[in-house]
Amino acid sequence: MRLSLIVAAALVALSLSSNAPAQTALPTTACDLRATPGVTDQLLTSGGRQRTYRLFVPPGYDGRTALPLVLDLHGSGGSAAGQASTSGFEALAARENFLVATLQAEGSRWNVPVTDGRPDDVAYASAVIDHAAARVCTDLTRVYATGFSGGARMSSLLACRLNDRIAAIAPMAGLRWPGPCAGRAIPVLTLHGLADPQNTYDGHAAGRGAEWLESVPDALAAWAEHNACSTDAVFEDPPGPLSTLRYTGCKDGAEVRLIRIDGLQHTWARDEIDATAAMWEFFRSHTL
Repeated sequence: MRLSLIVAAALVALSLSSNAPAQTALPTTACDLRATPGVTDQLLTSGGRQRTYRLFVPPGYDGRTALPLVLDLHGSGGSAAGQASTSGFEALAARENFLVATLQAEGSRWNVPVTDGRPDDVAYASAVIDHAAARVCTDLTRVYATGFSGGARMSSLLACRLNDRIAAIAPMAGLRWPGPCAGRAIPVLTLHGLADPQNTYDGHAAGRGAEWLESVPDALAAWAEHNACSTDAVFEDPPGPLSTLRYTGCKDGAEVRLIRIDGLQHTWARDEIDATAAMWEFFRSHTL
């Protein structure tokens, strides 16, 4: 059984990289921003509100080389500290040498779908990018967003509203199409458990509001249309718990992919596939 999981994971990893453009060396800048490696709690003002976020600087930071930045968003009712523990992006960033900003929603819930009178979390995310870039050397062509559940829905909104700043997204358990969306084609990778009872794969959750009507395949198809991909999805279902739904021929090399996970409920994928590692491999293949 374990062998089948390894083989399946390898097949998915291969499919993720097969159409990716060749990587290029990260650009260096003339910036000289000294920062102590590790985690700090940051404070900023956005929309007249005091907001916080958690900033991780890897041990390899030298103060001169511009590093990629991953925005990591917690689920509804969660926290930045909890999401950092859940995703493990900071541990991966320590090895791979990139920055992580783990955002904190006001009242622990993101303003998505957008409701008047609540914080403008799109403006907040944009402010976090600027705030981090003023403190650590940041490659602004390599800013990415991910999130779990409510954070996945929020990262979908960031792809729509901030696609001039966000190079790619990889939401877990909550992809949405918050269109209409203008702007560039944006690469999308999403992972979703087929047994998820909270953000159901097929949508149309009984007794819940309009936010829960959209299915994951419908959201993926809408992103594919935005990215001018081919109209027909390619479905790959090797033995094991992982299958892949992807669109080809997308504008400007923007991939649109879904990894489906049999039996996975509403949680961050680890055993069936290392979701964090898969996201980073996807991110590092894309730049503004």
